[in-house]
Amino acid sequence: MFFGNQFANVVEWEEFRDDMIFWKWSNREIKKGSKLIIRPGQDAIFLNNGKIEGIFENEGEYNIASDIIPFLSTLKGFKFGFNSGMRVEVLFVNTKEFTVKWGTQNPIMIPTPQLPGGMPIRANGTFNFKVNDYVTLIDKIAGVKESYLVEDVKIRITSVLDQLLMKWISREGKDMFNLQANSFEIGKGISEDLDMQVMDNGMTITGFHIMSFNYPQEIQDKITKTASYEMIGNVQKYQQIVMTDGMASGNVKGGGAAADMAGMMMGMNIANEMMKQMNPGSKPSADSAPAPAAQSSGGKKANFCPNCGTKNEGANFCANCGQKLN
Repeated sequence: MFFGNQFANVVEWEEFRDDMIFWKWSNREIKKGSKLIIRPGQDAIFLNNGKIEGIFENEGEYNIASDIIPFLSTLKGFKFGFNSGMRVEVLFVNTKEFTVKWGTQNPIMIPTPQLPGGMPIRANGTFNFKVNDYVTLIDKIAGVKESYLVEDVKIRITSVLDQLLMKWISREGKDMFNLQANSFEIGKGISEDLDMQVMDNGMTITGFHIMSFNYPQEIQDKITKTASYEMIGNVQKYQQIVMTDGMASGNVKGGGAAADMAGMMMGMNIANEMMKQMNPGSKPSADSAPAPAAQSSGGKKANFCPNCGTKNEGANFCANCGQKLN
């Protein structure tokens, strides 16, 4: 003889995981006194012979006999006995939006006129999805599986992602060397196509984001150099800037006061040339013009060379740079 709640079951998601999309409570009987526990972020779907009997969305603890059975479409006439039960399946669904990281496994060869073999590009980012159609989910997946993981969806998505990236980069990637500028349009197109891929499983893509596009290192180096040339104007000015930076950092060194003076004069000349390029209609100001060589008064020889600053010992020409001193 059975007494009271001796055979009561607790129907709940016993194997809950954050990366699990659904889990099925099955092949067990519910009896008098059984309870249903629905936790936050879960829906409970009662099934009978693979068909939905009722969907319960509010979190909490429910008495199955009094709170659940009366609302089930075909099972509401079932009467609990003390020594009999009812075999039923309950599908617990994770209702949250899942975020998944993705990245291309191999470079995608994007056709481009500049490279006959195509532009090898890698990309990475995230996509979001959630369950939105329980009937389709049960018909296509839950009917044959006891559980379903985010990894299962990721595998399906990544299997077609390379082709979709190639499709939308070719369509929206107006500048192959600056794809990040068009990443929003590319991601939007891919999101729409991916939604069609998972729609037949009862899910929907709620977002697709491209964090970065990555080029081969040698191509990235050329992009950087090209940007430098465009910023400066031409190769000659680029070399001048490199020389000036080298002298300023101490990596380019000369000998003595003459080398220091020569470096300073070179820097002034480069600066004047760059100013002329930036303002072709302007003339050098009196302040920027080089000062005339110092003249000795009364025909006397200068004590210091006006060109390099070397001390003069009474000679007519500077011993260091050859500047005439009278």
